[in-house]
Amino acid sequence: MSGITHPQAHWDTRFSTPDYVFGEEPNDFLVSQASRLGHGHALALADGEGRNSVWLAQQGFTVDAFDFSAPAVAKAQALAAKRHVRVNFNCSDWQSFDWKAAHYDLVVGIFFQFAAPLERAQLFEKIKKTLKPGGLLLIQGYGKNQLSYNTGGPGKLDHLYDDALMLEAFAGYDVLASNTYETSIQEGAGHSGMSALVGFVARKP
Repeated sequence: MSGITHPQAHWDTRFSTPDYVFGEEPNDFLVSQASRLGHGHALALADGEGRNSVWLAQQGFTVDAFDFSAPAVAKAQALAAKRHVRVNFNCSDWQSFDWKAAHYDLVVGIFFQFAAPLERAQLFEKIKKTLKPGGLLLIQGYGKNQLSYNTGGPGKLDHLYDDALMLEAFAGYDVLASNTYETSIQEGAGHSGMSALVGFVARKP
């Protein structure tokens, strides 16, 4: 197994820099959907250095967030302090996080494409379980064409999204946006340049 880096070690190393790998500003797609987000209790999953959870707190949400990288969570806490907001950060992987049933008004997942298809299906089920009836889900991910660009993402086709995948995974939800598009993004050094993206917003029945 020499030469293979465990994902935890990879991300801990990547986040152990003074710079915010994915920047300090929230994801553009998340911000573009601000008028739909409502209010209440939000969860930002696998939120890294906190840019999205901190922004949600600035919008008035009560926010929980988790990431499995301790260096990332420490930077997220520093960002929240800098922006004078409170976020309940947890250092946890998705398998160990306490997914309370019907608990959140909003669940936000931005670029959490570490999950292979089987894991992803399990993670999507946890998201569905933790949303309140009438709660909103927002997901931004890389689309299938991202392999043409070397500008971020997992680099594995089966980890990438398309409309059909999202619509099937959240069948029965009221879909407010399901966008497949290509645009140039600037989210720190980690996501920089022309990218193939999927933006999905849906309401739980």
